[in-house]
Formats: sequence, structure tokens, C-alpha cells
Amino acid sequence: MSQADAGAGRPALRVVVVDDEPLARAVLRELLADHEDVEIVAECGNGFEAVKAVAELAPDLLLLDIQMPKLDGFEVLDLVGQDVPVVFITAYDEYAIKAFEVHAVDYLLKPFSAERLAEALGRARERVARGDRAPVAALWRTARPSSGPLERVLIRDGAQVHVVAAPDIDFVEAQDDYASFRARGRSYLKDQTLASIETQLDPGRFVRIHRSYILNVERLARVELYAKDSRIAILKDGTKLPVSRTGYQRLKELL
Repeated sequence: MSQADAGAGRPALRVVVVDDEPLARAVLRELLADHEDVEIVAECGNGFEAVKAVAELAPDLLLLDIQMPKLDGFEVLDLVGQDVPVVFITAYDEYAIKAFEVHAVDYLLKPFSAERLAEALGRARERVARGDRAPVAALWRTARPSSGPLERVLIRDGAQVHVVAAPDIDFVEAQDDYASFRARGRSYLKDQTLASIETQLDPGRFVRIHRSYILNVERLARVELYAKDSRIAILKDGTKLPVSRTGYQRLKELL
């Protein structure tokens, strides 16, 4: 039985293909044409296009290259969150492959065969049927080798992606399960915990001054006593933030 015959009668698997190399996209397009139940709803040449496509098209599956300029595959994963199952496409990358195997997320190692693609699609169909999603946070931590503090923060707003340079951040505020980044005169909301953000920002620049606030110390004008054992941080633009007792000790150590 051919792959096309095997796919007959199944609901279409709506796929977005993401690779910055036109030839690689063409190869995938040709291989996927043999699968009758696969519909390519978008082809993306970079990560920004991928985030937009996921937001607007809600595909069943993302075939996602890792090594891309501007936004790499892991940054795309961070931005789309658990909205879509993913099969990663990569040249050899020891960190990525270890992560995929640990978290049982499928990947295709370039160059891959038609048979290996068919196997990945089969697993993807099973995950779609079960409603499984990639363990985004765990995969992100395991797959990306540590390369120092974040130099930028990527925040999705619908189909749009905001890129905020770390030095531009004034402070970060916890808002329920989200974090609000204050930068360049506006606020950007991201689905991430303050504890996670604290581990990623430069500890020589950012300090947790309160359970709900991380401050860029370069924005600090002064600290004032508000009440007994209670202080407030006054920023250069006049913004006032609470400072806990523990936060004040951290702040003094950094200053």
C-alpha cells in the first residue's frame, strides 16, 4: 500500500514548513506530496513568519528548522508556546538531540529519508489525536546550551513579535501567570514566571527587589524608607516600586 493510499480517509494534517533555505523547503514539499493526508498551509523562510503563521492559521503540526538567522527554532518554540505540536529539523546538534530524546519530541536529522519523514509524521498524527503538546519550558531549558544572560527578550503579541533589548528594560512585574516588561515607555506582557526570568537576566544589572518585581539598577534614582522595615525604590522617571527586606539586602549587595 502506498503512503498516499494509507492516508486516504484520514483528516488532513495541516502543516507549516519552516526553513530559511529555499532548497530545503522544496525537498520537504516534494516529500510531503507523497502523503495524501498532509496539507501544507504555509511555508516560512524565517522565525518571524513562522510565529505569524501559527497565530493566524493554527496548524496541526510545525516542521521547524533549528538553525535560522534572526529567530532560531528554539526562539520560535518559546514564542508559539504549546499552541502546536513540533517536529524539529536540524543538522547535528548535541544539545538539541539530547533534549528531544529526553522529552520524547521527534526530530529529523538532515539529510533525512522519505521513510524517516513518514515515521515522524506518524508520530505527529498520534500526538495530534491525543492532544499532546511539546513540553516547552523543559525542552527550552535542556535544548539550548547556556550562552550567558539574555541579550534580548522576545514577546509575542498575537501575530506580531516584539524584540526588547535587555538594557532597555526598566523593570519586570509579575502579573498572575504572566510577566510585564516595562521598556521604552510601554509594557509588554509575556507568558513566563518571574522566577524563570530572574535566572535569565544579567545578575550584574537586574535584581529581584520584591516577590513581584525585578529592577534594572541603572534606572534607580534612590531608595526611601516608607514605613518600619518597608522601603520603596524611586526610579529616574519617578516610578515607585516596593522593596522587600530581602530585596533591599540584594540591592545593597549589587550597589
